[in-house]
Amino acid sequence: MTSGFVRGRPAVAMLAAVAALAAGTARADDLIVKYDQSQLLRLPRPAAEIIIGNPAIADISVQAGNLLVITGKTFGITNIIALDAERNVIQDQRVLVKRDEVKVVNLHRGAQRQSYNCTPQCNPSITVGDEQAYFDTIQKASQAKMGFSERAAESSQPGNQ
Repeated sequence: MTSGFVRGRPAVAMLAAVAALAAGTARADDLIVKYDQSQLLRLPRPAAEIIIGNPAIADISVQAGNLLVITGKTFGITNIIALDAERNVIQDQRVLVKRDEVKVVNLHRGAQRQSYNCTPQCNPSITVGDEQAYFDTIQKASQAKMGFSERAAESSQPGNQ
C-alpha cells in the first residue's frame, strides 16, 4: 500500500489531520479580530502604504499615520504589510478573523444553519455559511435599516432641512 493510510482508516486519518491543522491555525503573534468587529494596531512609526493580503477577509483604515483599524469581514487568515515612504517594511502582521462564540447561538435544521447574536436577547445575525434564504432575508432587513439611518443622518445635517 503506497498511500500511507492504514487499510480501512483513510477517513479517520484525514479527520485527524484536518483537526490538527484547525487547532494549529492561530499563532502567538497573530492579531485576532472578531467577525464584524474592529481591532486597533499601532505601528512603531507612520506608514506610507498599507497592503492587505485578502481584502475580503479584513478591511483597514488608517487613523493618523501609525494607528490602523482592522475590521473583520469574514472568517479566515490574511496578512497586513505596512511600508514606509522608502518602501521598507515596518510590519508584516498575520490577521486571523474568527467568530465571537460567546454571544452566538446557531440553530440547525438538518444541514441548514441560522445564526443569532444573543446580547442579552437573541436577534438574527448575518453570518457566512447560514441558510441562503435566511441570510438573504436578514441582509435585506439590515440594508433597509442602514438606509433609514443614513437618510435620517443626512436630513439632520445643516443645509439639508
